[in-house]
Amino acid sequence: MLKTETPSTAHPDLDLYAAPELLRAFVDDQVEAVAAVRAALPQLEAALNAALPRIAAGGRLLYAGAGTSGRLGVLDSVELKPTFGWPRERAVAVLAGGEGAMFVAVEGAEDDRGLGAADLAALEPGPNDVLLALAASGGTPYVLGAIEAARAGGALTVGFANNPGAPVIDAAELGVLLDTGPEVISGSTRLKAGSAQKMALNTFSSSLMVRLNKVYGNLMVDVQATNAKLVRRTVMLTMRATGCDEATARAALAQCEQSVKWAIVVIKLGVTPAAAKARLDAAAGSVRAALAA
Repeated sequence: MLKTETPSTAHPDLDLYAAPELLRAFVDDQVEAVAAVRAALPQLEAALNAALPRIAAGGRLLYAGAGTSGRLGVLDSVELKPTFGWPRERAVAVLAGGEGAMFVAVEGAEDDRGLGAADLAALEPGPNDVLLALAASGGTPYVLGAIEAARAGGALTVGFANNPGAPVIDAAELGVLLDTGPEVISGSTRLKAGSAQKMALNTFSSSLMVRLNKVYGNLMVDVQATNAKLVRRTVMLTMRATGCDEATARAALAQCEQSVKWAIVVIKLGVTPAAAKARLDAAAGSVRAALAA
C-alpha cells in the first residue's frame, strides 16, 4: 500500500474528537509537509540549476497533473504573471480532464496515459522547456504520458511525488520526493501531500524568478500593476527601494510604464527613463547590475 494511502495510526478515532482536538489534528499534521519539503531541498536545488539556463534561454515552464496536484500546477502557473510579470504563454499547465476539471472533478481522466501524452504534445515541448509533473501517488497514468511527450520533445522533466519509488520520479530526468506519509484522513492527499506540493512549487518557481532578476533585494520589482491594490504596491515598492517620497515614486512610475525596476534605476541614478531602460536591458533586467554599470 502507498504511504499516502496507509491509514494514520495517530488518529484512529478522528470522528470522535471534540472540535478543538479535531482542528488541532489537521493543523499539527501540516508540520510534516514542511519537513518533507525541507528534506527535498537538494532535489529542488538540482531542478533549479537544471531549469535556469533553459528558461533563461527563452523556454517555458510546463505543468501536468490530475486532481489536486493538477490544480496546484495551474495555480502556480497563473500566479507567476501578476507576481513576477512572467509572460502567461511561458507558464502553461495541462490538467487531466481539461479546464473544466479545475472546478468539477473529471473522474477517469487521470487514468488515460494517452490523453496526458496528447495534451502535453499539443504544447510542442522543446529543449528549453521544463515540465513539472505532479502526482501525489506518483503513478498517475496521465502524468506519466505527459512526461513521455515532454521527453520526446527534448524538454527537461521534473517529477514531484509523495511516495518513495514513485514511477513519476523514475520516469522524469529529475525527481522531487515529498515523503509526507499517511494522511489524517486516510488517502486524502488534498491535505498535507497537497500542502507539500504547493510549498515545493512555490519554492521552486519563486527561486527561479529570483535568479531571473524578477526580484531586487527581496522586493517583487516586476509586479504587474493591474488593479488599484497593485498600483499602490508599485508605489510602496519604489519608495522602499529608493527612499524617495510618494510624489517622486508616482512621477517616476508614470514615466516608466508603472515598472518598479525601471523607476528605481531612474530615481537612484538620476538618469532619463531611456537611459535607465538601456541599462536594464544591458543587464538582463537585473536592477542591481543596472545600478552598478
